[in-house]
Amino acid sequence: MTFFSHRTALAAALSATAIIGFVGSALAQDLPVLRLSSVVSDNDIRAEAFAEISDAVSDMFDLQVFNGATLVSQGAELTSIQRGNLELGLIAPQTLAEQVPAWSIVTSAYLFDDAAHLEAVFDSDVGAELVAMAEEIGIHVLAPVYFGTRQVNLAPEIEVQTPEDLNGITLRMPGGDAWQFLGTAIGANPTPLAYAEVYTALQTGAIDGQDNPLPNDYNMRFYEVTSQIVMTGHLIGFDVLAIGTEVWNGMTPEQQEALQSAVDAAIATSTERHIAREEELVAFFQDEGLRVYEPNRAAFREYAQQRYLESEFAASWPEGMLDAINALTE
Repeated sequence: MTFFSHRTALAAALSATAIIGFVGSALAQDLPVLRLSSVVSDNDIRAEAFAEISDAVSDMFDLQVFNGATLVSQGAELTSIQRGNLELGLIAPQTLAEQVPAWSIVTSAYLFDDAAHLEAVFDSDVGAELVAMAEEIGIHVLAPVYFGTRQVNLAPEIEVQTPEDLNGITLRMPGGDAWQFLGTAIGANPTPLAYAEVYTALQTGAIDGQDNPLPNDYNMRFYEVTSQIVMTGHLIGFDVLAIGTEVWNGMTPEQQEALQSAVDAAIATSTERHIAREEELVAFFQDEGLRVYEPNRAAFREYAQQRYLESEFAASWPEGMLDAINALTE
């Protein structure tokens, strides 16, 4: 399964006269409705990618995009799809790991080197195995959606060089065991908090910091209420753009091809834009008065990986999968 490259060019059968609904209707008003729910803000690069996908398939689907968790609350996308209340969703791999424990391997710190490594893994046999596991719970993976490398963003003006320096720091993490363990694995004291509440919590001192990729810090204006960004690079951030397996299987091959091709193109562009944006934002945050620096990443990596290997999460990882992922960087 190839997520990031264009698939075979659409056949001539995808002309307007051949575009049909799920039950064969050729009437425009009968185009099947697909609702996509995401937690991202409307000014997010990913929101633009979703709009591009919607436009690209507009002659075949009525793909309606709901950002900002306005349709489905954050973390509920997976169960909403499973219950048939939602067609497509942007799902955190940490959420998938709650039902498919083996997926926790892709939520572990310092697993992927960069976006290219993430892409290579999902285009490999490892990716095919992960996708097959998701199918078993009614989720068809369209693409992993890169949104940046997670860095630690703090309000207190402290020096952070090793995980020990984060001891006692209250770090906001999304809810869920996988997310909370990630916070512990980099030395912090994690606490769950909804994404929309983070700014106020930083402003009032209810939390000491949060971790997100730089584009998210910008979109949510966290730089206004923090003093520094520690470039730990502890997690290659990605979510999974997925559709219900029943919905996917109910499509014609032409409809599947059209949707997958639109996703491949839009997400590839989104990834490139995120990488470029991350490079630009370091200077922006420094101009805003934040200190931006790289700690002892080797110390963070060693500390975090040891925590994972000793955890119950590692017990669920398929034998040989970690080695296979590491081999794809060579």
